[in-house]
Amino acid sequence: MAKQQTVYVPRLKKIYAEKIVPDLKGEFAYKSVMEVPRFVKVVVSMGVGEAKENRKILDAAVGDVNIITGQKAVKTKARKSIATFKIREGQEIGCRVTLRGTQMWEFLDRLMNVALPRVKDFRGVNPNAFDGHGNYSLGITEQIIFPEIDFDKIEKVMGLNVAIVTTARTDKEARSLLAKMGMPFRK
Repeated sequence: MAKQQTVYVPRLKKIYAEKIVPDLKGEFAYKSVMEVPRFVKVVVSMGVGEAKENRKILDAAVGDVNIITGQKAVKTKARKSIATFKIREGQEIGCRVTLRGTQMWEFLDRLMNVALPRVKDFRGVNPNAFDGHGNYSLGITEQIIFPEIDFDKIEKVMGLNVAIVTTARTDKEARSLLAKMGMPFRK
């Protein structure tokens, strides 16, 4: 007799499958469930301009992104030299992580329900930060809004960027998807 194994499904993914897919299918009159917009990936990146003088800050940034996302960050290099910023081509100036699957759903859940409400004087995120193809970009000014970060052990308070890539064809579809998922848009 085989044991019944339970497969872990992230909370937000379960909500998406049970409630949001039928809502969006009805709202936009999709013929098939496969037309309903879904999340492809989430890219979390952190640019560290001060890394050119102090390499410890870049290592701290990589560590913070690792802790926030639960996945190893990749250091990014400058594509070309910029004399006014004293940056040379190939110099390490930031880090990024691409999240897919279960880690993406868990990160989105933590971002929308735990981290964003912890922002000082939070009134909602910009509802117009879509790129015209259904992808959403969000800038966070302090990495300390995530509860995983120990406030006493950080080198420097830094910001990070979050890009949410969806299969939505228009910004209206993507906005509806994110709003139904619980993204706190500014009124």
